[in-house]
Amino acid sequence: MLGSSDTAVNVGVNAETHIRLANGLVAIEVDLEKGGYNYAGSRGFALQDVRSGFRWQGREYHTGNYDRHYMIGQPEKIQDSFGTGIHVVMKHESDLLPGLEQHFYVYEGASSFITRVVIVGREELKVNRIAVVKTDSVSSGSETVPGEALHVLRVPYDNDKWVRYLTETAPLEMDSYEVTALFQPDSRNGLILGSISHDVWKTGIRVKGETAGKLDELELYAGAADTMTRDSQPHGYVRGTRVESPLVMVGDYDDYRTGLEAYGEANAKVAPALSWEGGVPIGWNSWSAAMSTLDYDLYVSTSDFLKREVQPQGFHNEDTLYMNFDAFWDRLTPAEMEDALKRVRENGHKPGTYWTPFAFWGSPAGFGNPVEGTDGKYTYGDILLRDQDGEILPDVDGGLAIDPTHPGNLARIDWFMDKFVSEGFEYIKLDFMAHGALEGKHYNPDITTGIAAYNYGLSYLTDKLSPERIGRPFFINLSIAPLFPYSYAHSRRISCDVFGTIQDTEYLLNSLTHGWWMNDTLYRFNDPDHAVIYKSFNQDSTTRHEGRSRLTASVISGTVLLLGDDFRHEEAAWRAKNWLGNEAIIEIARLGRTFVPVEGNLGKQAADTFVLTHPSEAGTTFIAVFNFDGAESVQKTVFLERCGLEAHASYTVLDVWEGTAGQSDGTLVVELAPAESKILKLSRNQ
Repeated sequence: MLGSSDTAVNVGVNAETHIRLANGLVAIEVDLEKGGYNYAGSRGFALQDVRSGFRWQGREYHTGNYDRHYMIGQPEKIQDSFGTGIHVVMKHESDLLPGLEQHFYVYEGASSFITRVVIVGREELKVNRIAVVKTDSVSSGSETVPGEALHVLRVPYDNDKWVRYLTETAPLEMDSYEVTALFQPDSRNGLILGSISHDVWKTGIRVKGETAGKLDELELYAGAADTMTRDSQPHGYVRGTRVESPLVMVGDYDDYRTGLEAYGEANAKVAPALSWEGGVPIGWNSWSAAMSTLDYDLYVSTSDFLKREVQPQGFHNEDTLYMNFDAFWDRLTPAEMEDALKRVRENGHKPGTYWTPFAFWGSPAGFGNPVEGTDGKYTYGDILLRDQDGEILPDVDGGLAIDPTHPGNLARIDWFMDKFVSEGFEYIKLDFMAHGALEGKHYNPDITTGIAAYNYGLSYLTDKLSPERIGRPFFINLSIAPLFPYSYAHSRRISCDVFGTIQDTEYLLNSLTHGWWMNDTLYRFNDPDHAVIYKSFNQDSTTRHEGRSRLTASVISGTVLLLGDDFRHEEAAWRAKNWLGNEAIIEIARLGRTFVPVEGNLGKQAADTFVLTHPSEAGTTFIAVFNFDGAESVQKTVFLERCGLEAHASYTVLDVWEGTAGQSDGTLVVELAPAESKILKLSRNQ
């Protein structure tokens, strides 16, 4: 026994051939002869012969290629944000290879362990790929149980190009980014693997299974760079005599949803979310209402309409609304902008703005334009991100990447942030952020990876808007952006652009189905994009059920509740006045809590049923149910036990939209018209 019993983590050595770490929920056994290790979790998941490795001088090396494997020193007792535990370091050595360290952290009462790989050289190394967890043997313990086929979750790197979350069963070949879940749909038992530090690397997870019911390969690696990360260049090299991988969490849970929430919380223990003391932002955003035709009249008339017609009915939070410009705010003249902001503040509203800090939208003719804030020292051509040969990187979404580390761009950030603060804005939507995380050759030679550059530039921007610096809160929202890193913004849009049709609503809820856990862990709020209740500028009008379902989807998402209509349309105004005065609905949005999906094994589709236990009213649960079919009515049966309620208890059921009540004792039968949704409030009868 090498550990101490007061940690509840045991470390044992077996005849100098194996080292075992266990806490009753996690067991790791390292083979000192072959260099691999086995992992077993309490829910039956197991990984056999796990190896770690790296790419060096054109070849891949892993722990099985080494001659000597041993534990460095003695296990170290640790006490940190994760709790009390043991830290063990395994060293793998060969005469002609850099050394490889595996760090294991096992904590008392934890269902997961944390690991990190360090490549060690006598001289400086350069590495752009580290396999932290790599195995050809994955077992769930229930491979032959009906209904328990192992589903693998693909988490996208970002939310661009209308990407979707996806679950698949073998046979499959899948790439996830930063995190994945392997789960059994009926029992919900699941294995979570994911990186929990995001300062240098992009992390990929490759899962492969050639036959039904069996996974043949699982690899979590640092160094992802491909079309899904929007990269045209290889991942940058990390240099040093010690090159560290990200911290990685591995663990199994009796409910994979609990595991994903634990993963979000683990990230926040490493790097806390950006603090926000205020409530849920409620208001309006201009993009869907006008897009490139945004003008003074729309902005001002919307503030007037909401102040006069809707806010008195209860559509607000903390007695105010955010009135947010999107792109094309520069169509207003300086005089129009000054007057518009004055008018909004007179209405008691808070103005918001929009910017793309790392993307250039001009043509080559604009490369010679001076960069704002640089007094002509730099042009836009100077600050564009380039490859190792000096060529400008290919555009993404029509925009060219700006180097976040370039002093010209830092001066540009200074200029625009000073402008927005001095004009009195209190909210900013930052868009096309993945441009700032692209791999390339950065101006600052100490920054060699896209994520390191993104951290550098975005931390600089966030500091410019800190309450300590400007003397007031300033809400920071990320729109199209990588999921990680997260601690520079209060909210991030959970999906790509979402407009008003039932298809848009289903697309949004695909992201909520697999990304609800980010709310109040990584970001204070998930952002479900502007809620279009009647008509987007680029679409036909929606039915009333479509419009209300789009609003319902925003209400249950966490949330940033911004409307997206031009209320000069009579029908848009009617819907706003008739729906936004439902105080019970708006109160759900004000909770700042996300509903949780009931099911997740849905391929590329969204769940249609979500649940929220009221955070302060004991015995109260909300269930949201959607019909994504815009043409046909549907009858849905919801099993309350599956929603976390008591199967044999009796509940009073209130339709929160309609105000009608009924009773239920085990199942809900919900009748939905085409594109309709409902939020049901269940109160347990005594």
